[in-house]
Amino acid sequence: MSATPPHPSMPVAGISPTAAAASHPADLLIRNAKVFTGDPARPEARTVAVRDGRVLALGDDDHATAHLVGPATRVIDVLGRRVVPGLNDSHLHVIRGGLNYVLELRWDGVRSLRTALAMLREQAGRTPKGQWIRVVGGWSAEQFAERRMPTVAELNAAAPDTPVFVLHLYQSALLNRAAVRAAGYTRETPDPRGGQIVRGRDGEPTGVLLAAPGALLLYSTLAKAPALDAADRRTSTRHFLRELNRFGLTSALDAAGGFQNFPDDYATVADLARTGELTLRIAYYLFPQTAGQELADLRRWTQTVRPGDGDAWLRLAGAGENLTWAAADFENFAEPRPALEAGYEAELEQAVRLLAENGWGFRLHATYDETIRRDLAVFEKLAAEGLFPGGRRWLFDHAETVSDASLERIAALGGAVSVQNRMSFQGTAFLDRYGAEATARTPPVRSMLDHGLTLAAGTDATRVSSYNPWVSLHWLVTGRTVGGTALYPAAHLLDRAQALTLYTRGGAQLTGEEDVKGTLREGSYADLAVLSHDYFTVPEHEIPDIESVLTVVGGRIVHAAAEHTGLDEEIPPVSPAWSPVARFGGYASGARQADAMAEVVTESELHRRWRAQRADAVPDRPATAPLDPCFAP
Repeated sequence: MSATPPHPSMPVAGISPTAAAASHPADLLIRNAKVFTGDPARPEARTVAVRDGRVLALGDDDHATAHLVGPATRVIDVLGRRVVPGLNDSHLHVIRGGLNYVLELRWDGVRSLRTALAMLREQAGRTPKGQWIRVVGGWSAEQFAERRMPTVAELNAAAPDTPVFVLHLYQSALLNRAAVRAAGYTRETPDPRGGQIVRGRDGEPTGVLLAAPGALLLYSTLAKAPALDAADRRTSTRHFLRELNRFGLTSALDAAGGFQNFPDDYATVADLARTGELTLRIAYYLFPQTAGQELADLRRWTQTVRPGDGDAWLRLAGAGENLTWAAADFENFAEPRPALEAGYEAELEQAVRLLAENGWGFRLHATYDETIRRDLAVFEKLAAEGLFPGGRRWLFDHAETVSDASLERIAALGGAVSVQNRMSFQGTAFLDRYGAEATARTPPVRSMLDHGLTLAAGTDATRVSSYNPWVSLHWLVTGRTVGGTALYPAAHLLDRAQALTLYTRGGAQLTGEEDVKGTLREGSYADLAVLSHDYFTVPEHEIPDIESVLTVVGGRIVHAAAEHTGLDEEIPPVSPAWSPVARFGGYASGARQADAMAEVVTESELHRRWRAQRADAVPDRPATAPLDPCFAP
């Protein structure tokens, strides 16, 4: 991987190049920092010196590492900001997300539906004929001031001629008229298994698609939209990685997923790895795509590639998150828990046996304890033959309703768990269906730690949750949804250091890299983030607004903002030029939303006054008659 070219360093607050450092100087020195190292042996520091992509030394004051400054050392004063180890999302669909990022209009972080629809209307004027507008995950109706989803009528008004596809969680998708036509849906189109095309009384599709309970209809409809060519896929991926770097992410475990074929859809990140242009370390998994062919795919992969293939920037981690389609439950909390097929265990056993006998680790999607118990029975059968634990990392993903009894069984088999903040976005739906008592331990993060399990955190972005890790950290610390609904009692919550550890050392443990990743200590990868606000002291409600002002991966500055603007590596402009990202960027930061929210409040007040005047003008209206509660003071 190529390193950032050295830059001459000016003396900073008494630190200047020294002759003693001339033979082995640092490449980079971060000074005047509040460093949370994540290392219990040395939890804090003031300076971080970097050489050859690794931490060379930590200092307790700015003079402790001054002797490492040479003529070519880049010295960066971070002005007393908080520095943390680079974040590691343990379950992110980064490869698939990168291939489509510049095509998507992101409502992540947008705080009013009015603003979201205005973005949609403006993008309709920029999108060329034949292309779609796609809003794909990262938002919930709860985050909007209006507390509701858009209507199909609003999509039609905002974009009468441009196809619009809006995905809402795992539950539904909205299509305007143009998108219904482009997708080819008519009164004759049959409902697919596990999905529903909602129709009006005339039998014509209304533009609403429902996951009933599976999301295949939603995703297969999205797949009908035009794709990028190879050059734009490359640019799109680079911009998505830079967007992740913006939040301090330096590593991710790619959990593969549907519509992500190996090796074709991995070619872009492989090419960026070859040319030294990755700015995020990626450990990836392989996911059989076609029901009925899973074992053939797994067998072929075990004969051609092996976990560990690659390098520190891109390497194969194992198989999953699905091994067989029949074993996959659905995570649509607006629908009842799905009943999986009887007897799927036989096929799952063949898949896991094949992987274990060939030294492959795996990760397995399982939302409900009912699924986890059935899967564990398969693993325990194989354990009796000596195939578990076996020294291979295996884990359950999600595990929202896992029981304590199942956690004990996972621990006995040497398993791990990766949790995601899907409850940030779907917590209210779960609460409505299952009640407060069940919600209070969904997922039981504290219990997972109490059972001694290796535990890591992630987002499961981009099709439901946002890729912003600080939204996930806010959920772990506060137990609240993006709309502010409290889900958990205080005893269930983690403190800020515990939560951050799940995003640093936790992810590194899943890939066996905890000796070089997840903490800042001598010899570890120089992966770190300088934060816009101190995560450990900022008010809880401001945690989702944290960003990185300087992200370093392997000693390279891959993102720089605020007082460090211009220090990062250049990347090509967004392409195509009409891309929503070129106009609106990605996640909508808190600062960017402040003006938009002020407009919403002003408009709501004006509307309230107008309604009040209209009510006063109605003859014989009783003085005590209530106004529309939406506009009540």
